[in-house]
Amino acid sequence: MQDRVLVTGGGGYIGRHVVRSLLDLGHVVTATVRPGSSAEIDSRAKVLTVDILDPQLDVTTLATMPFDRVIHLAWQDGFSHNAPSHMLQLSNHFSLLDRLVSWGVTRVAVLGTMHEIGYWEGGVDENTPTNPLTLYGIAKDSLRRSVFVNLAGRAEIQWLRCYYIHGDDRNNHSIFTRILNAVDDSKTTFPFTSGINQYDFIHVDHLADQIARVSSLAGAIGIINCSSGVPTSLRDKVESFIVDNALPISLEYGAFPDRPYDSPIVWGDSTRIRQLLNPGT
Repeated sequence: MQDRVLVTGGGGYIGRHVVRSLLDLGHVVTATVRPGSSAEIDSRAKVLTVDILDPQLDVTTLATMPFDRVIHLAWQDGFSHNAPSHMLQLSNHFSLLDRLVSWGVTRVAVLGTMHEIGYWEGGVDENTPTNPLTLYGIAKDSLRRSVFVNLAGRAEIQWLRCYYIHGDDRNNHSIFTRILNAVDDSKTTFPFTSGINQYDFIHVDHLADQIARVSSLAGAIGIINCSSGVPTSLRDKVESFIVDNALPISLEYGAFPDRPYDSPIVWGDSTRIRQLLNPGT
């Protein structure tokens, strides 16, 4: 069935891919971008330039009638884990979602993060306790808790928890982006951690497909991991990236310490999303 979908943060790293995936599935998509954005968004989408987190925004001006569903991706400073903006804008995220549901939106998907969990060794599922150790994780976890308390009785709520995202790396802010930038600057070595920690890596196109498809499923509510379900060491992933892209650079292991809030091994249990997207398998 064709839905009318609002994607906030539609010009962002993940947002542009989600917009395209939704369009490929046949949905009618409206994407919001920040004022001054130069993001290139699929021309099939309607693009609104608006400060979506402005607490004075009248959400009824976004369309002539409530959207069938909203995918809330907009977030500032996601790669700066202790930026004050995470907490300073928290109430604006909550207010936006509350106003959208009050307007008549009945299905809302919000992008979560593994950083809600904090230090954890092993697989993460929807029942894993949260103990975030960064402002980014604290803000996302607080939004998750408040949304389920306030909105769950008024709309179907999905919390789509993401992990380590790669791909389209020229438009990312990840370690892969920094390596590409180092090569552009003619550097032949790149300062690195030990690289031994293992994470759940997912390509942004695969993630976008998961988000677009699972957000369309009526009744699929609660926390849903958008993940590969497979832990891979940072060392192996980055070395493969260098080889696959024939980059003339090598890693300087041990130049930086491992982050104290990162666990030796963590991944998203993908059981639920596999069951939702491939029932009967």
